[in-house]
Amino acid sequence: MKKITPISRILQGKRADIGNYKIDRVLPNRFIEAVGPVVFLDHLLPLIEINIKQEWMGAHPHRGIATLTYILNGEAEHLDSRGHHAKVHSGGVQWMKAGNGIVHDESIHADPTTDTALIHSFQFWINLPAKNKAEDPFYLPVEKTDVPLKVFPNNSGWIKVVAGDFEDMRSEIPAYSKQFIYHLHLEGRQLFSLRTEPTMEYAAYLPLQSLVVNDNEYYMGDLLVFEQREGEIEIKNIGINPVDLIFFGGEKYMEPVVATGPFVMNTHHEISLAYNDYYEGKYGVIRYDK
Repeated sequence: MKKITPISRILQGKRADIGNYKIDRVLPNRFIEAVGPVVFLDHLLPLIEINIKQEWMGAHPHRGIATLTYILNGEAEHLDSRGHHAKVHSGGVQWMKAGNGIVHDESIHADPTTDTALIHSFQFWINLPAKNKAEDPFYLPVEKTDVPLKVFPNNSGWIKVVAGDFEDMRSEIPAYSKQFIYHLHLEGRQLFSLRTEPTMEYAAYLPLQSLVVNDNEYYMGDLLVFEQREGEIEIKNIGINPVDLIFFGGEKYMEPVVATGPFVMNTHHEISLAYNDYYEGKYGVIRYDK
């Protein structure tokens, strides 16, 4: 008999729009500050790029985390104060370890390699262990062709390993603790089960459609947080159209967490140092003439 992993929380994000971009801020919220090492999740809702002036989002610093942007649709451009510059396209991932301090800027617009003007993405902040917060920054772009993908039998759906590992697949994204981000796609009338481990924390986010999870129906924008135990999460698509779901989580972060603005550290003193170093120019500056 299957042991179902129960849902402990059902939450909705809050709006955090930037200009024309409609954003659902899923984490943190007043009930859940983190799931595994994931301390932040923004969902950039689907947008058709029509008459939008494309600009950078605005240079800003980070310290103590890694940022991961998963681009479902669009072309995301990255520029930072350590000289990294790249563009990643639909289905790809860009990852940046802020480490001991960096300034970066991003833009997202229609993907010129496709025939659609659709923009749609997610951004995660992944908390780093204390020892890795002191390391130098690093940036890694990963295109769609290098994101591991498993297609289910009879083309009933697929799962992408955006971060972490699943069965015999492993993402290129570096991990400093056990973590995972999966993109599940299910065709109509199809099922999927994910086995859970007692040492891991699990959440599922429904970005656009409804789904049946553990025999109950949930809806667009719902964040489901599961109890930490061994068992299975059962997903059913009871409709006729395809649906998508984002699983994420990992090992519980066991060190103290102090988060203020763009910095996530272990003590208030480290937060003060992070701001001081930034205002003293120690993170460097971005060159936009690249």
